[in-house]
Amino acid sequence: MSMAALRKLIEMSVIPSVNMYGNLAHLHRPLGVVRLGSSCRPAPLLTASPARAMIDDQVSIIGCSLPPHWPVTVCARMHSEDGDLWEAFSHYSTNQNGVVDLSLDHSVGGSYVGCEPMGLFWGLQPAPGAREGLRLRKKNVETPYIVQVSLLEGHVLPSESFREGRGRELAALTVERWYMAPGVRRTEIRQNGIVGTLFLPTGPGPFPAMLDLWGMGGGLVEYRSALFASRGFASLSLAYFGHKDLPGPLDCINVGDDYFKSAFHLLQDHPQVCADRIGIIGLSFGVYLSLRIATQMDVKPTCVICINGPMGNVNKIADTDDKTEKSIREQFNSPGPGWQKYLGFDEQGYVSFKDVSLPANFTPENKVKLENLSCPLLYIVGEDDLSCASIDNANQIEETLKAVGRAQLFTRLSYPGAGHLIEPPYSPNARASLWSVKPKKLITLWGGHLAPHAAAQEHAWKKMLDFMRSNL
Repeated sequence: MSMAALRKLIEMSVIPSVNMYGNLAHLHRPLGVVRLGSSCRPAPLLTASPARAMIDDQVSIIGCSLPPHWPVTVCARMHSEDGDLWEAFSHYSTNQNGVVDLSLDHSVGGSYVGCEPMGLFWGLQPAPGAREGLRLRKKNVETPYIVQVSLLEGHVLPSESFREGRGRELAALTVERWYMAPGVRRTEIRQNGIVGTLFLPTGPGPFPAMLDLWGMGGGLVEYRSALFASRGFASLSLAYFGHKDLPGPLDCINVGDDYFKSAFHLLQDHPQVCADRIGIIGLSFGVYLSLRIATQMDVKPTCVICINGPMGNVNKIADTDDKTEKSIREQFNSPGPGWQKYLGFDEQGYVSFKDVSLPANFTPENKVKLENLSCPLLYIVGEDDLSCASIDNANQIEETLKAVGRAQLFTRLSYPGAGHLIEPPYSPNARASLWSVKPKKLITLWGGHLAPHAAAQEHAWKKMLDFMRSNL
């Protein structure tokens, strides 16, 4: 074959193949290759480790296969169980290797700044246009929060990316955040008038245990107890107000001392609980109840944890015969003596209960008899607490114990910039949220600034677990 014929044959067979390859490469480029300038590189990759974790576990989020020194936005979005959208975002620049690592790199703007490995989670806030007064609280602990994490091109706002077409999504993943570990057992308690939920860790036990009391939001709040059980402690989350299975109107406290003693004894009598290793934890009004149980009833807790709550009450809640006076909402929303005269309001009309909880305003018969305390007490203070006079109560508790020679029982953790709702780590903080709807809408102030509040939650949780391990 002549060289001319050979060249013609090569042209006929090869050139169409090159053209075909070029067309296929063009079609597939958006799926697998990001072409920047004249070079080709692998598609951007976003990873989370672990992608399925407990709510108090740190997650490592890394984006790679990106251009060096490139602006990107990392965005987290999730829906609450009520269907409300929550989101957080932050701006980063990749390093010289085209990598952004949230555990090492500093955010330069967005929901948080600086090196905050878990900022996408504790920085979650209601999306623009959301309902007023939202607070993120897990209702069903047997399901996780599902968080969608996206890597976006450039420094953008989530609203610009998802609603206006800006900020091309380069990669995405899903993270599961759990309060209840595999193997933890959840049992509803409805016996002898007690309304609660018992959580037991994996294994045969017996386990040290906590009696878990929340505040005047009412209902049955399970997620802290579920997390305690996931970390090796049995826990009974106890309802005492605002639950349909309790006696009387929902807006009244219709239980008294006998109810709380029975709940403590239920834990003591459980075959998988160590009867002599039971503590009590309370947040907000639950602090008053926790201290009351520990000092005025014939129970002997091994330790007590108090988070931003009072050592007394301005009104009697219920006597030993379980008879209730005026309803809680009625005390807040009607004029006259009681809590109403102590309420404070900001310029938006949001309510603060700080004066309600000042020790100077407690009636003598409703102050806890701290001289009877015989177990270690950990008191956690958020110094920006707008709901309770936590610093004043901590000071009063410390002075009282010192006066009776029991100062060694008291430990205080105090956090500047933290608010009232010091919860498990990486939980988003609500500076204010809806407290009641009837007879009128009422939004209460909690306080707390996002970054220092998040740091307080992380540190306090570790210290609480250490305190429980040491004393239980």
